[in-house]
Amino acid sequence: MIKRNRLFGNQTRVTFCLPRDAPPGPVSVVGSFNGWEPGRHELVIRRDGTRTVTVKLPPGEHRFRYLAAGGVWLDDESADQVDDRGSLLRL
Repeated sequence: MIKRNRLFGNQTRVTFCLPRDAPPGPVSVVGSFNGWEPGRHELVIRRDGTRTVTVKLPPGEHRFRYLAAGGVWLDDESADQVDDRGSLLRL
């Protein structure tokens, strides 16, 4: 799931959210906004049973995927578009 909050100026706060244990192990969101660098934006376990990470993004299109333990790649069906290149956000 993805939550978006407009900030003052042109930035948008985007929160990426997954269930606590699905998939198991550490998960990070990697994408065009962080140079596809694993571990840079790792999801953190929350008390409500989810894992989240929040990133401030400028306007435009941003590609991303989730990278789970064992090299498992996941897309987010709540993105604006999902195709063979991953998930896409339009801000």
